[in-house]
Amino acid sequence: MRVLVTGGAGYIGSVLMPMLLDKGYKVLCLDRLFFGRETLADVLGNPNFELLKDDIRWFDPKVLEGVNIVLDLASLSNDPSGELNPAKTIDINYLGRVRVAKLSKRYSVERYILASTCSVYGFHEDTVLDEASATNPLTTYAKANVMAEEDILPLASRDFSVTALRQATVYGISPRMRFDLAINGMTLSLFKDKKIKVMRDGSQWRPFIHVKDTSRALINVIEAPTDTVNGQIFNVGSNDQNFQILPLANTVCRAVGIDPEIQWYGSPDNRSYRVNFDRIKTCLSFTTESVPSDGVKEIYEALKNGKLVESVKTRTVDWYRYLLEADSLVREVSLRDSIL
Repeated sequence: MRVLVTGGAGYIGSVLMPMLLDKGYKVLCLDRLFFGRETLADVLGNPNFELLKDDIRWFDPKVLEGVNIVLDLASLSNDPSGELNPAKTIDINYLGRVRVAKLSKRYSVERYILASTCSVYGFHEDTVLDEASATNPLTTYAKANVMAEEDILPLASRDFSVTALRQATVYGISPRMRFDLAINGMTLSLFKDKKIKVMRDGSQWRPFIHVKDTSRALINVIEAPTDTVNGQIFNVGSNDQNFQILPLANTVCRAVGIDPEIQWYGSPDNRSYRVNFDRIKTCLSFTTESVPSDGVKEIYEALKNGKLVESVKTRTVDWYRYLLEADSLVREVSLRDSIL
């Protein structure tokens, strides 16, 4: 079976693709490589791995010939990043992924899986949300995911299976490490300063999942009976990993045995949601294998022994901002040169 993974060099994809290769799949990674090739060190050289540096908005659709499964992970990641350039976020996260889905159907791909997000739920004060709950997207990133789901799920047919996975907030080590995610960022601040950064006001709820677990969920959908997943939405996570942010910070501290100073930052977060994950457990027998303390310990140890190093590339918003500024500078220089 040949699998196309868009955005495969990203935080989840660079963990997922070695798992696919270990299971005997042939993997084609399509990625702009905004974060470089180093995230693919674990798969480069594998005879069943191919890399195509390209963009979901304009790649040659003939790439899809002979592809059985598409895992569409390509996007500008997370809520703050989406606000740097909302038009570009809609262009990639919505229009780009709709393009991939429509082309996949045209080229007889058997299964298409959209990597969506639980952030589509936005704010719900007292309700635990399931897949039938109303969405309430509060950011461009979340809105783009809702729009993508709404346009892509109706493409499902007897010959073209479509599934959307609303993933909880991810944590854990990845070759494309991200310290802009809640648990990962808390662990880094503990390591660096013996302080833990907590976004105000700490009462907001979030669901969480380890990066290996969400990768396993993607593989579960690939291997599930078509009639179980076709046209369906699944929340991806576990009921026991819904946390309020301040109690989560205390969990992070206990995992490494540090009693730190709380360092508050930001304005009060207007996103807060608890999510029910019964459906994926019932339909796909999916359960998570890791808990936040596991992710904290692995990250903290990797920072201690130097296997993980913080850089601008590990902070998604900062790196995207740098790329946008660099692109703007290049355009200004090109315009000046053309005038001269």
